[in-house]
Amino acid sequence: MIRLTSLDPVPDALRGAVMALGNFDGIHRGHQSVIGKAVELGRAQGRPVIVATFDPHPVRFFKPDAQPFRLTSLDQREARFAELGADAMMVFEFGARLAGTTAQEFVADLLARDMGVSAVVTGTDFTFGKGKQGDVAMLGTLGREVGIEAIGVAPIEENGDVVSSSRIRDALWSGDPQTAARLLTRPFAIRGKVQHGDKVGRTIGYPTANIDLGSYIRPKYGIYAVTGLLPDGRLLKGAANLGIRPTFDPPKELLEPYFFDFSEDLYDQEIEVAFHHFIRPEAKFDSLDALVAQMEKDCDEARRLLDA
Repeated sequence: MIRLTSLDPVPDALRGAVMALGNFDGIHRGHQSVIGKAVELGRAQGRPVIVATFDPHPVRFFKPDAQPFRLTSLDQREARFAELGADAMMVFEFGARLAGTTAQEFVADLLARDMGVSAVVTGTDFTFGKGKQGDVAMLGTLGREVGIEAIGVAPIEENGDVVSSSRIRDALWSGDPQTAARLLTRPFAIRGKVQHGDKVGRTIGYPTANIDLGSYIRPKYGIYAVTGLLPDGRLLKGAANLGIRPTFDPPKELLEPYFFDFSEDLYDQEIEVAFHHFIRPEAKFDSLDALVAQMEKDCDEARRLLDA
């Protein structure tokens, strides 16, 4: 998988590519349908396939104070795009320059001249260009003028509701990782480097792998049954606290997975923690003994859920 940015020249081998174009945050069932259509078209025409995404997300540019909402990091998207059959990922760096680019400039200058795209596949609800002036119909019109085929893919519906990143975020905010996983076709997961903490967990028999949440969405604070994917491919089962650790002072927002029957050093390694079940909300305890007693119950419940 090749990663490009919109500021880099496109290699000759990738010019003439079919491009799947969208934000693709989460790569849910609807996104997979768009990317799948691009891969199908590219293979039929013998052309490479590029999946384009935006970073930072346009919402972050226009509303810099918005609460964290990202479902996937760029690294996670790159890996998933490769799994879906893409040859390269194009990252449109979204800043003032791109925000001020008109729909005509986006198609004629960026897609046609700079990137040499032969076809664009996008969702029928996709908008682009300054002030969101461009839609799929305009993409088709402008594309014909510069030799780009435009294909719109209808949203995927589930029980009458469109599968969307917004629905997934709502599910995570409400403590429903199972609904999120169904829409994503896999559990929501946070990837990050294990950092040193205050090591309280180690003193009470529950050493945790502390991970900063960065720009990821904050699912409902609480205790979750999780799995952890290590750099060497091993998959561990565990229980994790996500929140501000109200029992300890000062409060600090962290993801703290504890992996069962595991005692190796994970510091400075990048791991991915997947959320399978919500067990209970985060709570403050009057003593460490009370906390440990509850943690024992939480781990028993996590084992039961993950083994079911």
